[in-house]
Amino acid sequence: MTTLAILPALMGFALVTLFTPGPNNLMLMASGANFGLRRSVPHMAGVALGFAGMAGLVGLGLARVFEIWPLLTQVLRFASVAFLLWLAYKIATAAPKAADAPETEGRPLTFLQAAAFQWVNPKAWAMAVTATSAYAAHQGLWGVALVVTVFAVMGTLSAGLWTVLGQGLRRLLSAPWRLRAFNWTMAALLVATLWPILNAL
Repeated sequence: MTTLAILPALMGFALVTLFTPGPNNLMLMASGANFGLRRSVPHMAGVALGFAGMAGLVGLGLARVFEIWPLLTQVLRFASVAFLLWLAYKIATAAPKAADAPETEGRPLTFLQAAAFQWVNPKAWAMAVTATSAYAAHQGLWGVALVVTVFAVMGTLSAGLWTVLGQGLRRLLSAPWRLRAFNWTMAALLVATLWPILNAL
């Protein structure tokens, strides 16, 4: 099978995995609701390009390192729990700038923070390993390049969609108590994504 022949199946896989709810999309939606689309652009780019880069490295053999040193998998799980709990806290306490309390202003994730999160995101690891093993394993560098390209393009679309959805809620969340309730709900959903990791510990 040629490299391009796998493109429809790869795009279908990317569509299902990228556009469905997960830690990245929950955080992007919360960022859109709290900070708007423009301020969330670095976060969006970090998610889309960070994951595409991670998938590329996995496709080039990084996953083999975890097979050689299984302890790294356990370290990654603990790092995932710690980082996700920190992000949940950041979402729960996020709020737009208040005129009488500017020090309480929250900030969206930076490009580097969002890109770094991919390395402790269990859904991202599952997606990267599955995509590269199923669609690039027998295609060489061209197959890896195709996986990276598809996830970069479709990841950008997905990140934009979830952020816009969050931004669309801003008018509804104009009342401080509604925004607070939304943020706590998003934080709770993010914590809920830890369940598979905790079961594996």
